Amino acid sequence: MFSQAEVDKFNDLAHEWWNLDGQFKTLHQINPARVEFIQRHVELTGKRLIDVGCGGGILAESLAQAGAVVDAIDLAPQSIEIAQLHLYESNLQVNYECIEIAAKAQLAAESYDVLTCMEMLEHVPSPDYIIAECAKLIKLGGIAFFSTLNRNIKSYTLGVVAAEYLLNLVPQGTHDFKKFIQPAELRQMLQRHGFELIALSGIDYKPFSQKFGLSQNTDINYLVACQKTC
Repeated sequence: MFSQAEVDKFNDLAHEWWNLDGQFKTLHQINPARVEFIQRHVELTGKRLIDVGCGGGILAESLAQAGAVVDAIDLAPQSIEIAQLHLYESNLQVNYECIEIAAKAQLAAESYDVLTCMEMLEHVPSPDYIIAECAKLIKLGGIAFFSTLNRNIKSYTLGVVAAEYLLNLVPQGTHDFKKFIQPAELRQMLQRHGFELIALSGIDYKPFSQKFGLSQNTDINYLVACQKTC
């Protein structure tokens, strides 16, 4: 249930993951807001956490630094290699693995207190499938975090046209607008797989300061926190 073209795309960019001014500059800029949102809803110290679609490890390392015991998975082998190599610089502990989520769910069912899946759902053929497998990984009562892009005219204008072609915030071709997910659609998928929505937050970009912050505006980027209830 993955697009090989998407995997290949991130493999080709793997060398850029830890270049703060490179192709993933925006992910580095957005990361503090993601971590802030997560820490608002869960105490990470000592919690067993899995980061699904970890890429080069930007979020995984931050969560390990915050005290979580982190496993992280991705299907792009070169991204995993870069993530593992970066641990020699950060001196953090993250267990990275190149494995498909369903295979991981079979090996580690109901093993995690916390799950994160950020900026991934809009890159896969079936976000419902990903959420279903995420539900298998997390313990009853555990907290999961997802982020994606809303689907509307504003998100197309700013999230695709401006971000990719005018401001060069992300590489051209990063996003497929048809795969963007409206919050109501995401909530239905979460409920279908035993998650109850706890919180919803937008992320705003301030172009002059080149910083991102949490907001009530979910028109473009947004995050959700949810709890596995069944």
